Amino acid sequence: MLRLPKFELASPTTVTEAVAMLASTPGSMVIAGGTDLLPNVKHELFTPPLVVSLADIAELRGIRAAPNGWTTIGAMTSLADVAAHELVRARFPALAQAAGLVAGPQLRAMGTLGGNVLLDTRCQWYNQTYFWREALGFCLKKDGTLCHVVEGGSKCVAAASNDTAPPLMTLRANLVLEGPKGRRTLPIDDLWLADGAYNKKLEPNEVLVEVQIPPTTAQHRGAYGKLRERGSIDFPLFGVAVRLELDAAGAVDTADAVVTAMQARPLRLKRFQDHLKGRVPGTESFEEGAHLAADSAYAQCHPMPNIPGDEDWRREMVPVYVRRTILAASRGEGPVHHV
Repeated sequence: MLRLPKFELASPTTVTEAVAMLASTPGSMVIAGGTDLLPNVKHELFTPPLVVSLADIAELRGIRAAPNGWTTIGAMTSLADVAAHELVRARFPALAQAAGLVAGPQLRAMGTLGGNVLLDTRCQWYNQTYFWREALGFCLKKDGTLCHVVEGGSKCVAAASNDTAPPLMTLRANLVLEGPKGRRTLPIDDLWLADGAYNKKLEPNEVLVEVQIPPTTAQHRGAYGKLRERGSIDFPLFGVAVRLELDAAGAVDTADAVVTAMQARPLRLKRFQDHLKGRVPGTESFEEGAHLAADSAYAQCHPMPNIPGDEDWRREMVPVYVRRTILAASRGEGPVHHV
């Protein structure tokens, strides 16, 4: 049995208090739902002397619609609540679907939207016990100098595996962060670094306060596709969020797609809109565009042996899931998952 090492636990009631506590102790860490942090601490991937819980900060919970059409989701709002909320399901179906596919029901009840957005990168050579990692000489991400994925590699290639990041990126969401220097707003696209060791542009001791999502149109369509070996629990072997905005005639006006579990950061598919713009869902032309977009994704996505699942099989599934998710979005259908 893996045991938690000793650490101090603090429970502030305001974000300002939380930031001050984090800044007071070097190496301290935030805990939201704990579904990812606690296993990582048991594996001795992190050894924080102080853990600052956000559970008692009321302002971090809830889903609110503003008069200007924007939607605000508190960082401590559970994934289960995000997935089930009527406003999210109506305005941002891909986000609701992605939140509903994270892990299993118990973990979604504890896990939070903020925790999933800020999820640490994952690698099958890193997310292991200390004993297991020590036997292999550790790795670039923790305690070592060797990459077990890319021979001779000098940069960590642990994968971004957060399901909710791709739909939030297609929705052009903003993140509100608070740190010692005050609050700031950051477009979610600007959060990421292409470094698996640490893939986020966060200032020291910053706390994610909320996610802000701009309004979508009445003709908004969205869906999320998740490849995994089992029907629940697993992190994505490949994930894709698709957004379509239709014009008054029912043709695609704008389109976007972002994938996860391919690189250290979520990846926006190139030329995605070019293949779909002007095509009407339900027509042969749209089906052709979906195939072209899927083929383009296949050319862009190159899985590595950094997470479980044969990388060749994962790559062959890329166009399958992209095409199916495009069609699901166009039809207003539910998520695409489990082969």
